[in-house]
Amino acid sequence: MDICFNRRPFRADLPRAVTIGNFDGVHLGHKHILQTLRTEAQARRLQTAVVIFEPQPPEFFARRLGTPDPLRLTPLRDKLRLLKQSGCVDAVRVLRFNAEFAAQCAPDFIRQTLCGDMNTRYLLVGDDFRFGKGRGGDFALLRQCPDFVTEQTPSVLVAGGRASSTAVRHALQQGRLDMAQQILGRPYALSGRVKHGAKLGRTLGCPTANIHLPAHRYALNGVFVIEASGSFGTRYGVASFGTNPTVSDTPSTKLEVHLFDFQGNLYGQRLEVSFLHKLRDETRFSSLNALQAQIQADMDAARNWAGRTLKSRFFGNKALK
Repeated sequence: MDICFNRRPFRADLPRAVTIGNFDGVHLGHKHILQTLRTEAQARRLQTAVVIFEPQPPEFFARRLGTPDPLRLTPLRDKLRLLKQSGCVDAVRVLRFNAEFAAQCAPDFIRQTLCGDMNTRYLLVGDDFRFGKGRGGDFALLRQCPDFVTEQTPSVLVAGGRASSTAVRHALQQGRLDMAQQILGRPYALSGRVKHGAKLGRTLGCPTANIHLPAHRYALNGVFVIEASGSFGTRYGVASFGTNPTVSDTPSTKLEVHLFDFQGNLYGQRLEVSFLHKLRDETRFSSLNALQAQIQADMDAARNWAGRTLKSRFFGNKALK
């Protein structure tokens, strides 16, 4: 599947500057690669293209072994949105990672995909890039190809550590949304359409929008202060992200969002939900009354946090003293 951001159809004959990877999260390390790719492409008068995989290779191999999927940061639709927002990418090729593709040797990938399909003239990869059957291809092999120039980009350091998707996952698992934001360069966010749910929230004094998400394993779990964007603009709120063990027996992840001071119909709308601050872990309550009391406490805590944050943004840090 080819996606073009410059409103032109994908043409195989156009010479390109290309980079390859999962780009899960599109963090600051990825953005450095994209910005370097754009600079080199402009100097060479090339189009820029990113090659990504769906499912991501670790997900494919986990399913083949019958083990749980690795944690995913960014579903495909959000990943494409972030790549477009970078302003550095003309086109994205999404390659279906299946058994046939996994069995392809590295030289065949170079010949068929890089030289043939992508018409690569400049290739930029990260310092840990491996490809092909058994991860047999590496930077040294790519540099032997006479059809394009291959360069590496070093790791980007953030807060004393390497900017990586793994580091973002760890930060989210630990509830360190501030650390995740530093590595990403923005708050961690997910998007999806509002679908019909059990409508239990409105009976507990907290009507929620049930956000449909692709069926991945996510690094987040718990109750959060969020900022949601949609056709209504942007609003603060509180969100539950997990399996809702008090009222549900299914293992699927659910994202339920309550927007402060909002009245209206959200069904069918696509919302982008940014996770700003973790309030607590997900908990199984003994009764709906206990759950209702905790929901009210969560809403109060979220409003207080959001209020302090707004004051800080408007007045500066002196407002918090």
